[in-house]
Amino acid sequence: MKPLSHDFMDDLRRLRVLREFRERGTVTATAEALHLTPSAVSQQLAGLSHDLGFPVTRKDGRRIALTPRGEALLGHADTVFAQLEHARHDLQTFDETLRGTVRIGAFSTALAGLLPTALDHLAAKYPELVVSLRQSEPPQLFDQLDAGRIDVAIAVAFDGSPTVGDPRYHRVELGADVLDVAVPAGHPHAGDAAINLRDLAEDAWITGSPGGCCASITGTACAAAGFTPDIRHQVDDWLAVTQLVAHSHGVALLPRLAQQNLPPGLTVRPVATQQPQRHVFAAVQEGAQDSPILQAVLEQLSAVGGTRYGGQHVDHAGN
Repeated sequence: MKPLSHDFMDDLRRLRVLREFRERGTVTATAEALHLTPSAVSQQLAGLSHDLGFPVTRKDGRRIALTPRGEALLGHADTVFAQLEHARHDLQTFDETLRGTVRIGAFSTALAGLLPTALDHLAAKYPELVVSLRQSEPPQLFDQLDAGRIDVAIAVAFDGSPTVGDPRYHRVELGADVLDVAVPAGHPHAGDAAINLRDLAEDAWITGSPGGCCASITGTACAAAGFTPDIRHQVDDWLAVTQLVAHSHGVALLPRLAQQNLPPGLTVRPVATQQPQRHVFAAVQEGAQDSPILQAVLEQLSAVGGTRYGGQHVDHAGN
């Protein structure tokens, strides 16, 4: 093997492709994430191997896998990218004034139940800081974070979200979003202090799309209660879900983040046994967590999340 030149890491674009390949696992998935063709991804990886003087990938049956040296290279690349991200944010706030724009991507119920209060606190404390929001879900949410189109991602720990130990991101846990039972106000169990899911085995159920987080949680919770729910409606819009429940078209598990401006005719009660929940977190690119601006944003998100999830359940009873 020829000696490595001193500029062997100059082309960071190829290293970004290699990092994405590590996370996606296939050339096709990498190409889709980076908006490239599979042949362009293959050329980037081959070119990187040629310039380095050793292969970064190898054939593993019908698949392509990282070589041990490719894995080692990425370990160093993660450090380099984190330091570059730290430098970018350090220079952005070099005058020690918290001003500028922070772009936050988040799922819909976080936009409704978590971020308005966080933005209130940020506006009061840092009037020169502008926060811009956009709605997005994994995996596209983290593609946007990787590409620098957003600065903070807020997501639920589920399929499509990065794992806790992912070296690309600094992760801040925001708490567990508990799911309560939503039933029509005239339901036989609407007066219960807490509802045992087994008592709803004969009801029609409303869930999200198959394979989604809340649909999976509903299926798991009902299975633990000893029955398979009769899923009558599959709806991802929480306003529509609450209206359907209020009009007696089914029952549902409703995240507390989604319990905003509930309509009359609907009652929300906690689950009597183990409460189902989903875990919410915020992520920034590794190295960016040292930015004073992002520190301020993450601190406010953590504070609001702690207040939101640390409080007691408040009953919602429709008339």
